Amino acid sequence: MMRKSSNIGLLLILCPILLLVPSSIWAASKEDKVADVVEVASKAIVNIKTEEWAKKTNEGNAVTILKRFFSGDDEEEEGETFENIGSGVVLDPKGIIVTNEHLVSKAVNIRVRFTNRQEYDAYVLATDPELDIALLKVEGKQGFPSLKVSPKTSIRVGEKTIVIGNPYGLSSTVTTGVVSALGRNLKINDRIYANLIQTDAAINPGSSGGGLLDIEGHLLGIVTAIYEEGKGIGFAIPMEDVMSMVSEFLNPGAKRPIFGAFIEKRRDEKGIHIYVNRIVSGSPAEKYGMKEGDRIVEFNKKRIKEGMKMSSVFKSALARDSCSFGVIRGDQAFLVSVSADYIRKYVPSPVDKLLLGLRLSDIKGYVRLKYRLREKSGVVVTKVTKGGIGERYGLKAGDVILKINNEELPNKEEFQNLMVEGLRRNYVLYQIKRTENVFFLPIKLDTLL
Repeated sequence: MMRKSSNIGLLLILCPILLLVPSSIWAASKEDKVADVVEVASKAIVNIKTEEWAKKTNEGNAVTILKRFFSGDDEEEEGETFENIGSGVVLDPKGIIVTNEHLVSKAVNIRVRFTNRQEYDAYVLATDPELDIALLKVEGKQGFPSLKVSPKTSIRVGEKTIVIGNPYGLSSTVTTGVVSALGRNLKINDRIYANLIQTDAAINPGSSGGGLLDIEGHLLGIVTAIYEEGKGIGFAIPMEDVMSMVSEFLNPGAKRPIFGAFIEKRRDEKGIHIYVNRIVSGSPAEKYGMKEGDRIVEFNKKRIKEGMKMSSVFKSALARDSCSFGVIRGDQAFLVSVSADYIRKYVPSPVDKLLLGLRLSDIKGYVRLKYRLREKSGVVVTKVTKGGIGERYGLKAGDVILKINNEELPNKEEFQNLMVEGLRRNYVLYQIKRTENVFFLPIKLDTLL
């Protein structure tokens, strides 16, 4: 009996110790797992360095593209190089990289650097300002390490997360935390973000555009913002939203419809609405009576919300015969019904005159002699309308546009085609020759619906 009693006593002493052992082993294995994930995933997290010619104006953070070539002289104060750094995530071994739109929207040069110190030039395939997402392509090479998107149908608040950025291109910046909240909507630096994942994993400067991963190493989101008012709070765009944009622009048959209204999501005392900045002449938007300054508050009888992505909702609505906008103009509210078929067939033309305030010509005959041009391809600017987008970005008569979005520009007809494609992709980058100087000029347009 005494032996049995002592055995029971020994078990009682050992039980707390035995209970602690699995917990400590589990914790150690978790830490090892984070290290394993980082070792593999960091190879697909790249450093992105961009250059832009810019000069700060008196309007706070507003930036004007002013390269000194625009003035016709060589004064250094006309422009200077601004360098931005951020991170990106390789989604496809062919060199398809996703990053933040705000990092590349004004870039005239983009360099991508991997953790093995290899560097490559990259160009923009498409951007989505509503999501703050851009899609890049590395030039002339394939076979890159890439990350898989999480197969989960839902993300749980409280699950462990890993943030990996690559702000300097030499080694990854890694932090860990948990998912703090889902579906966050907020405004940061005049940009409204919707449906974000909130995490308490620290997001360091330069890690914007990096990856938010789960403990298995799958992508949960793309890091987008640090909330300055709340220390230790960071946000990421869910991969579900990112992949909808990626699949759209990588699908050769995809064709984003153009309604003809440049829009901006705004929030005021009355709530969220879509503000119409500009109407394209001859577009469906003009035909159906929409005007600058209109506030779109409903779409197909659904109230505009922070999480609503207008371009995606609009595209899906065109599967019907018609769609409708609830519009407020001044104190009046009314409904605008639009034929879906008319929108699907619409192409803005001529783009140079309607959207840019330019007059362009093929390089031949009198134009070639007048501007003393030797180029055999491209288009030449012959007139710049005062107050237009072309003048705002410093274009001048005699400028030759050689490329649009990395594509050779043989003539004016192809200018029309490439510009429409650029509008649908929310990104336009010109390669321009002025006298003997060749430079790049990003044309930053509002979001076009």
